Amino acid sequence: MLVAAEIEDAISAGRPVVALESSVLAQGLPVPANREACERMIHAVVSEGAVPAITAIVRGQPVVGLSDSDLERFLTREGVSKVAARDLAAAATLGMDGATTVSASLVLAARAGVKVFATGGIGGVHRDAPFDESADLTELSRIPIICVCAGAKAILDLRATAERLETLSIPVVGFGTDWLPEFYSEGDSIPVGFRVDSPEQVARIFEQHLALGMSSAILVANPPPEGCRLSKEVISAAVRSALGELQATGVTGKGVTPALLAAVERATGGDSVTTNIALLESNARLAARIVVALSSSKKKR
Repeated sequence: MLVAAEIEDAISAGRPVVALESSVLAQGLPVPANREACERMIHAVVSEGAVPAITAIVRGQPVVGLSDSDLERFLTREGVSKVAARDLAAAATLGMDGATTVSASLVLAARAGVKVFATGGIGGVHRDAPFDESADLTELSRIPIICVCAGAKAILDLRATAERLETLSIPVVGFGTDWLPEFYSEGDSIPVGFRVDSPEQVARIFEQHLALGMSSAILVANPPPEGCRLSKEVISAAVRSALGELQATGVTGKGVTPALLAAVERATGGDSVTTNIALLESNARLAARIVVALSSSKKKR
């Protein structure tokens, strides 16, 4: 695995680093919205005093810290495949370019020694298909890392996903909220385990989590920023429409989530993309604040 020099130096010196996934850029968002999201996430992390580290597979090389030239190729989507955790070894062996999902990003980030990861929404249990469960949940259950997200993607069965998080002993803390965010909306029906109101609280919880020998991630659920949230009614209608489109097209496997997100975009007239970009930036910023607090706590000890 290749860790970019800047990332490796930061980790060695104990400076704060935030891992970011690449699948949201290569598959999750349309062009050119993916470029805007990338720029805003990177700026958010840097402005809070942390180093951004985008994970990927580049010509068969697992990478933490995508170079500018490789990032450009990923943004233009030239032969880039979607890679989950189970695909990492095969993608590396076959010399592929792979955009890493949450599950794959967690594996690479942990391998490099990065303790905080930011994404948009995690995968989970699909609607009307309880057998279809994202590998994100499995990796979150066995990788001790802080994962900042806006809950699970709204196209999923959110209540079933919350139940699986509990079953897998993955702590869920709401940042400034008592409810699990519903990706595009604030959320008001599924309670989180605990509420926190500062990055320092998250850092201390994580330290206790590790001290107790816990092996799972901690999920920090961060509601989308006010002013860009969509109503649950609008999203529910859009998701129903998207599911209908999916059944008609017969898309399966890795193509399901990108297809559903694209259908929701059409159903909301592009508003879902605006919200997605805003929450990605917000999550990256919060992740940076948390890892800065974590780094400061370690220095004090």
